[in-house]
Amino acid sequence: MRANRLLSILLLLQSRGRLTAQALAEEFEVSVRTVYRDIDELSAAGVPVYADRGPGGGFALLDGYRTRLTGMTAGEAETLLLAGLPGPAADLGLAEPLATARLKLLAAVPQAAGEGAARVGDRFHLDPVDWYRRAEPPPHLPAIARAVWGQRRLVIRYESWSATVRRTVDPLGLVLKAGAWYLMARIGTDIRTYKVAKVLDLDVLPDGFDYPAGFDLAGQWRESLQRFARELRRGEAVLRVSPEALPLIDRLGADAAEAVLQAQPDAAGWRRATVPIEGVGHAARLLLGFTDTIEVLDPPELRQALLEGARRVAALYRD
Repeated sequence: MRANRLLSILLLLQSRGRLTAQALAEEFEVSVRTVYRDIDELSAAGVPVYADRGPGGGFALLDGYRTRLTGMTAGEAETLLLAGLPGPAADLGLAEPLATARLKLLAAVPQAAGEGAARVGDRFHLDPVDWYRRAEPPPHLPAIARAVWGQRRLVIRYESWSATVRRTVDPLGLVLKAGAWYLMARIGTDIRTYKVAKVLDLDVLPDGFDYPAGFDLAGQWRESLQRFARELRRGEAVLRVSPEALPLIDRLGADAAEAVLQAQPDAAGWRRATVPIEGVGHAARLLLGFTDTIEVLDPPELRQALLEGARRVAALYRD
């Protein structure tokens, strides 16, 4: 464990330059005292690492020094190949560079490690598209990806839920969620999310933009999802759920399913739970498919919407 950390410290100093003891301690989740001991170990092993004191100080390697300890283990090569499975890369227009990088990676590792890493593509396949959906990469995705990478401002014509709008945005990152690509972009000081499939056309502007310092794409995406869920599912319904409905309860959404599954069943196996809903009409359409395996106890308007929906279905098939 310590040997791995020493090698990682060496490679970090080589790739990032000067780093403080506090930064290294946070990186490896150890104490500052442990970092100082590790630096002493590297120095004793002949690595030319030195320390500068003061506000701009830290540890650094002697100018021009580069380690040759960059060979990959089998596990490291397999991890990189697994992270670079071809589906999403092809969507981004990177299928050919990925194939070339894969060959170079396999050529760079020892033969025994390369044989194990080469099996990754044969044993693992990534299919991010949800069931009952077709994989249809948005036509403008490669251009948006190039703008993200090159920090080029975009003018997009976008089909929102209410209208077609035109926006000038700073593209900050792309997220693949359940087979759909989303662009996180900045307008002024606001961070907004756009579904790439709804971008009707775009222009890449010649001027670039400064990437916001400390922007965390994964953290911003999680925050966006949480805000979307809070704003979308503001209502509640009280349900009585039969055991027969449990295998399909995920159709109501993860938060509703969690509330149902945590409820204690009665003697007959039915569960009573309060679940979030998007709205009466939306909830009625979802619950109608459960027929008599879920009963709505509250609110009354949702019960009425289900009754009216059931009457329309019965009228459709009466003859």
